[in-house]
Amino acid sequence: MIIEMRTYRTKAGKRAEFLEIFFAKSIPAHAEIGMKILGPFLSIEDPDTFFFMRGFPDLASREPMKAKFYEGELWKSELENVLMPMLEKYDVVLVEDPENLVHW
Repeated sequence: MIIEMRTYRTKAGKRAEFLEIFFAKSIPAHAEIGMKILGPFLSIEDPDTFFFMRGFPDLASREPMKAKFYEGELWKSELENVLMPMLEKYDVVLVEDPENLVHW
């Protein structure tokens, strides 16, 4: 499994609003495509930061699955224009589960 370890920092006070939309719209859309989401996990130290992991079966499937989401109607017509302005920054680290130890 290939995992994106994602860190998001929202603009001040926007984390709860971002996560409400993330839970309602983004996570179900990811699931329909076959991407797995673990989290989000809320930072205890920073009220505007959260973390989550997004999983893919393998490296070859990652780009096509991401394209299906980011080129899809939901992202293009709704989520991109709502969620992206709430973010201050985000970081992604790509890791591999070499033994398939992660079971979601």
